[in-house]
Amino acid sequence: MQRKSIGNILLLVLTLCVACMWAFPIYWAVVTSIKPEQEVVTKTTFIPDVFNFSAYYFALFETNLAAWYVNSLVTSIGVTVIVILISVMCAYALSQIVFAGRRLLYGIILASFMVPSQALVVSQFVLMYRFGLINTWGGIILPQLIIPVVVIVYKQFFDSVPKELREAAKLDGCGDFQILFRLYLPLNWGITTALAIITYIMAWNAFLWPFLVTNSEDMMTVTVGITQVDDAFGVKYARDMAVAILAAMPVAVAYLLFQKRVTQALMLSSGIKG
Repeated sequence: MQRKSIGNILLLVLTLCVACMWAFPIYWAVVTSIKPEQEVVTKTTFIPDVFNFSAYYFALFETNLAAWYVNSLVTSIGVTVIVILISVMCAYALSQIVFAGRRLLYGIILASFMVPSQALVVSQFVLMYRFGLINTWGGIILPQLIIPVVVIVYKQFFDSVPKELREAAKLDGCGDFQILFRLYLPLNWGITTALAIITYIMAWNAFLWPFLVTNSEDMMTVTVGITQVDDAFGVKYARDMAVAILAAMPVAVAYLLFQKRVTQALMLSSGIKG
């Protein structure tokens, strides 16, 4: 019993140390953002001598942060809604409807994991340019709609639903759309919520594609816009930290509110059966 207690104490201490190591960069960013700029570059203090919120005033009122927030919100919600709708219908068809080439199509979806998204950037950019979607919400959203893991997670769930349930609904005169949206989808609201949250966070944090497809500051997302905050007299660390904190705050709040769902989504996406 004594050895077990000592082991639990050591595990608790180790956990606290790891938590402090994880939280320290966040603490340092917050402290830096509320220091006067001169103190940031001349002193290394863990508590500011003077609390100065001018960096946040600059971020809120002297940048396009509001427009960046709107762009990120619209594109992230758009990506999330479309990905969930497309994926759930695709997964239902692959799981419940027999058609020629079904296994081949599922194999292609599985094989898409081997293709890094960065390898598609050039062809996607040329396509968006030809469609006239550069510097538009559509141009930001469309290439981010390919998330095969969502299809696979839904298919695994639909495969576990008894076939008799669909057959009974068919006998009652229900079509496939009615069966999907009125019967199957309500059975997995937990999975849908978890996948929607993780997809939203991924879309909000996306940097490479929004960076490439937008060159107008008014159309940039938050992750791209914060790279445009500069000063003619050099780097302003307090300002940069304030903008970064405000940019990350919506995702941080969403994670704190829905952390159980996020964890569930990560477990689903990492525990996929072949």
